[in-house]
Amino acid sequence: MKNVIKKYSLILAIVCVADLSIAKAQDDSLFYFLKKIENPISSFTVDNLGELYVINTDNQLKKYNEKGDSVGVFNQVLKYGKLSYVEAQNPWKAILFYENFSTIVLLDKYLNVLGSINLRNQNIFQVKAVTTSYDNNIWLFDEEDNKLKKIDDNGKLISESVDFRLLFDSAPSPRQIIDQDGFVYLYDPQKGLYIFDYYGSFKNKLTFLHWTNFAVIGKTIYGFDKETLYKYTPPLPDITKYELPSTLQNNTSVKLSNHKIYILKNQHLEIYSLQ
Repeated sequence: MKNVIKKYSLILAIVCVADLSIAKAQDDSLFYFLKKIENPISSFTVDNLGELYVINTDNQLKKYNEKGDSVGVFNQVLKYGKLSYVEAQNPWKAILFYENFSTIVLLDKYLNVLGSINLRNQNIFQVKAVTTSYDNNIWLFDEEDNKLKKIDDNGKLISESVDFRLLFDSAPSPRQIIDQDGFVYLYDPQKGLYIFDYYGSFKNKLTFLHWTNFAVIGKTIYGFDKETLYKYTPPLPDITKYELPSTLQNNTSVKLSNHKIYILKNQHLEIYSLQ
C-alpha cells in the first residue's frame, strides 16, 4: 500500500512540475524578441504608430520611427525645469509635462515646439497626469478642484466633470490618463482604474491596484507590475495574468503599444512582440 501511495505521489509531483513548465513556456511564448536599443536611456514612451520617444541620459529627446530611424531631436528638455514625462498618445502632438512647474510643452511630429501652457495662469495648480484627447485637445485631472478637465492648446477650459468628491468617498490621484474609443481612463495605483465617457460621466471603477503602467487596446485593458502582465476585457468576470520572463522582471519601465511590449532595464530598451 505504501508503495502504491509513493507511486501516485511521484506521478502527481511529475504532473504538477509538467503543468508549471507548460504554464511558464506558454507565458514565455507570448514574448518574441524583436530588437534592443543600447543607448543609455533614462525614460521613454511610444505613440500609436509605434514611434519611440527616448530621453537619453544627457536629457536629449530623440524620436525614432518604427524602423528605428531617427526622425527628430529636441535639445531643450530642461528649459522648463525637470521633465516629469513625455506623453505621445497622439503621434502628431507630443506633450512634455513638467509637474513641478505646472507647465505643458507641445511638440509636433518632428519635435518642433507648437506652444506651451502655464497651467497656473489658468488657475490649475495640482496636476499629475495629462494626455491628448480624441479631438486633439488635452485631458488633465485637476486635484485641487477634483475634476477631469479638457483644455485647448492655449489652456482655455473646454469642459469639466463634476467634482469627484460628489461621486466617491475618496477622490483619486491619477498618475496616468488614456483616451481610447469613446472612454477616458484614469489610473490611481492606490485606488484603481476609473472609467468615464467623453462627457465626463462616470461609467465604472475597477480595483486593479499597484500597476506601474497600463494600456488600452480596443476594449481590452492591459496592466503591468514588476513581474506580471495583466489582461482584462469587460465584461468578463476574471483578469488573466501572465508572468513576465525572468529577464524582463524588475524593469525600470514597461509600456505596451500596437501589440508590442517595450521594456526599459539597465538603461537599455528591449522590444518584444506580444503573440
